[in-house]
Amino acid sequence: MACVSFAKLNAPSSSWIGGQQSLPQRSGSSARLATRRVSLPIRAGAYTDELIKTAKTIASPGRGILAIDESNATCGKRLSSIGLDNTEPNRQAYRQLLLTTPGLGEYISGAILFEETLYQSTTDGKKFVDVLHDQKIVPGIKVDKGLVPLPGSNNESWCQGLDGLSSRSAEYYKQGARFAKWRTVVSIPCGPSSLAVKEAAWGLARYAAISQDNGLVPVVEPEILLDGDHPIERTLEVAEKVWAEVFYYLAENNVIFEGILLKPSMVTPGAEHKERANPETIAKYTLTMLKRRVPPAVPGIMFLSGGQSEMEATLNLHAMNQSPNPWHVSFSYARALQNTVLKTWQGRPENVEAAQKALLVRAKANSLAQLGKYSAEGESEEAKKGMFVKGYTY
Repeated sequence: MACVSFAKLNAPSSSWIGGQQSLPQRSGSSARLATRRVSLPIRAGAYTDELIKTAKTIASPGRGILAIDESNATCGKRLSSIGLDNTEPNRQAYRQLLLTTPGLGEYISGAILFEETLYQSTTDGKKFVDVLHDQKIVPGIKVDKGLVPLPGSNNESWCQGLDGLSSRSAEYYKQGARFAKWRTVVSIPCGPSSLAVKEAAWGLARYAAISQDNGLVPVVEPEILLDGDHPIERTLEVAEKVWAEVFYYLAENNVIFEGILLKPSMVTPGAEHKERANPETIAKYTLTMLKRRVPPAVPGIMFLSGGQSEMEATLNLHAMNQSPNPWHVSFSYARALQNTVLKTWQGRPENVEAAQKALLVRAKANSLAQLGKYSAEGESEEAKKGMFVKGYTY
């Protein structure tokens, strides 16, 4: 019933997206509601309990997600920044540095991997999946196939990857993955158009249903890009519309809310807005949006950093955990955990230990932020540097 009532709550948003009311009519609605209630356990089958357990494990106190699922091209750009060629051995060496960090599991509950990494091993021959298991970190997998132009839109994009997703997900599960990630984006300077928002929401919902069918907890990520000079109020407006559509279609696809995780953007002004918002303001607007749109059945909110500096991302997370929330409010950071690590490593074997210590520093800082106990005292200058890139591709 929670899914259904939430869909009704968001009826105005459905009207905004399609121009017409798309929710079921009252006539005969009780029969449809009964069908939906019955269909949930049938669709998820034997995985229902496992999905819920996995989601709760990832959303555990003081822990969050390390996102190292950059495509080979994006990983190559990062390696290039420290003078390394984009080769498989170099990508493997960097990811081995991250995943074999001693004590990482104290602060990290899940790691999102690129497909290449899911099937790789350490130089000693130990599978990366087993390295994660030993630290009680749940292996995850990026399953989308990237963004392409969306015909008929305002220079917007849509996310590929639904074709063949079920068979790929089944193979990922066999390899040891237990959760998945699908990232699509919404651009405020481009509108966003109703077409782009509806396409993003529908794609995420289909992906989530397919993932759950194959035993993978779906991380639902409609990233609202930082690009633009809009105020924070405009970001809030768009975020509410996007998440209303997402949850409407998640319910339509019989997705089990207790077996998903969300990866939203924080509600901030556009990166080029003349006034910056402090952590308390960002926390206020972000939590307002979440409380209006996200059912308490969802176990975890794992924020993306989206180009914020390492310290900004941690401060904002800390501000959101100063009072109890209906969900576990935590992090799923890539650059905001890795930036200092990469610069410390520089591709040199003798720097591996120092780089791993840098990762632990950032992981611990965000762990404390998740518990509402973080202090910025003693943070490095590197951690304060912003990482926003206009038009950034992942």
